[in-house]
Amino acid sequence: QEWQNPFATWDPRDFCNISEIVLPMDTYWSPPIFILERVSGQNPELNYMVLMHNGSFNSTQPYQTTLTCSLIIFKFPFDTQMCNLSIASFLYPAVTDFVMKTRRTPAEIIKDSKNLILTDGEWKFTNLSIIEFTEMMDDKGFSVVTYVISMERRPTLYILNLILPTCALYLLDMAVLFGPSSLEEKINFQIAITLGSSMLAVILNNSLPTSSNKPPIIGTH
Repeated sequence: QEWQNPFATWDPRDFCNISEIVLPMDTYWSPPIFILERVSGQNPELNYMVLMHNGSFNSTQPYQTTLTCSLIIFKFPFDTQMCNLSIASFLYPAVTDFVMKTRRTPAEIIKDSKNLILTDGEWKFTNLSIIEFTEMMDDKGFSVVTYVISMERRPTLYILNLILPTCALYLLDMAVLFGPSSLEEKINFQIAITLGSSMLAVILNNSLPTSSNKPPIIGTH
């Protein structure tokens, strides 16, 4: 965060050429902002800010936050999700008192994010866009900055554990059904395939996400 305070200025020549100082966050006014989609998180222990001689404040506070995100898993496991991270403050109207602006462009943030996010987990960070707008509440406008984060699921594990076994069972079922085997053998094969499909359905039920209004295609067959 960076902001200006014209009342907190001094001439470095009058103070042993000191051009900046480090102060606690509660020493001066700081922007009261919060994350709209935040569910839980860890508050930062770095509660300090840097004050420059020209009245410029700089504060860096790392957050580890859990957010809510609406999932659309109809194309699971080949789905791409978009989650919002909205930063707002509903204490000061945007028209007269408080306006938030992003300093860096989305391309710069994407470059830094791809360098920092080196995880080999289920999700892959793909894109980020920034929306700056004014939210109207009670006939007052408040400044809001929304980061739209796009993530792509890595499907390799689901292909090997779910899709390929499911396709193999269906192909085996068709081969037995239209094969030259006797009726008794077909019945025995069908019972075995039904048991295998039931076990696979149990595994599939534990693997599929449940936070979606529409079930995935793989779960409807």
